[in-house]
Amino acid sequence: MRNLYRLCWVVGILVALLVVPATPASPGIYPVQTTKIERTPSNCLAVAQNLPGARYASLELVADQVPSGTVRISYISHSTFWIESPGGVTIATDYAGWTGKWGTPRVVTMNKAHETHYTNSPDPAIQHVLRGWNPEGGRSSHNLEIDDVLIRNVTTDIRGWGSPEKDGNSIFIFEISGLCIGHLGHLHHELGAGHLGWIGRLDVVMVPVDGSSTLPIDKMAGVIKALRSRVILPMHAFGDYSLSQFVAHLSKSFAIRRDQARSITLSLDNLPSKPTVIVLESQF
Repeated sequence: MRNLYRLCWVVGILVALLVVPATPASPGIYPVQTTKIERTPSNCLAVAQNLPGARYASLELVADQVPSGTVRISYISHSTFWIESPGGVTIATDYAGWTGKWGTPRVVTMNKAHETHYTNSPDPAIQHVLRGWNPEGGRSSHNLEIDDVLIRNVTTDIRGWGSPEKDGNSIFIFEISGLCIGHLGHLHHELGAGHLGWIGRLDVVMVPVDGSSTLPIDKMAGVIKALRSRVILPMHAFGDYSLSQFVAHLSKSFAIRRDQARSITLSLDNLPSKPTVIVLESQF
C-alpha cells in the first residue's frame, strides 16, 4: 500500500510538470495583471499541447439560441468577430465602434496597430472594454471571468516608427464551453516558445491573412501550424488574393472549406478531426 501511495505521488508530480506552460523566452512575455477576477485556472493552459480527440461533424449554421456546450462565432468584417456563449455573453473582437446588426456587445477587445482595430469612444453601454495595450505604458493583461466565459490575453510587439513597440498587440483568448478560442489581433512577428506556452491549447484561431500589414503569408502559415488548432478562421484579408495565398500555403496539410454563411456553432464534439480552414462570409 505504501509503495502504491508513493507511485501515485510521483505520477502526480510528473503530470503537474507536463501541464505547466513553457517558460517565457524573455522577460516581458508573461502577463502582468491589470484586469483580474479570481477564478479557477485556465483550462487551455492546463491541457496545453494535449489536443483532445474529436470526431468530425458538419458545423451548424446560426440558430436563435446558443445551445449548451457550444459557442457561436459570426464574422462581421475586417478583424471583428461576434462571439456568443450559452450564458448570453456577447463579445466583439478588435472593436472599432461598430458591429452592424449585432448591436451592443457586453465585452469588446481592441488592438492598437490601426484605428480600424480600436475606438477611443466605445459605447458606454459596453460592460467591459479590454484594450490589448496599456495606454500608460508596459503590458496590458486581462484575466476576466464573466458568467460562463473566461477572457485572457498574451501580448506581442508591433512595428513602430524606427523600432518595435513592445506589447502593442494582444492575442485574446476566450474560453467558452470547454473550447479555447484565440484571436491573433494585428500580429507583427512570429511566436516564440514563451508565447506558445502562455497561449496554451487553442481549438479555434482567428488569423489575419493580409500578408503585408501583419506577418507575411508564409510566416503566418507557420504560426498556424505551430498553434495546431482544429479550426482556422481567416480575417483581415486585403481582397481575395491574400486569402488565396494563405489557403494555398495550408492546403497540403489542412482541409479547406468556404461556407456561404457568416456564423458557425462549434462544440468539442463537432470539431473536425483534421485541421480545417473555414472561410466565413463577412458583412461586406
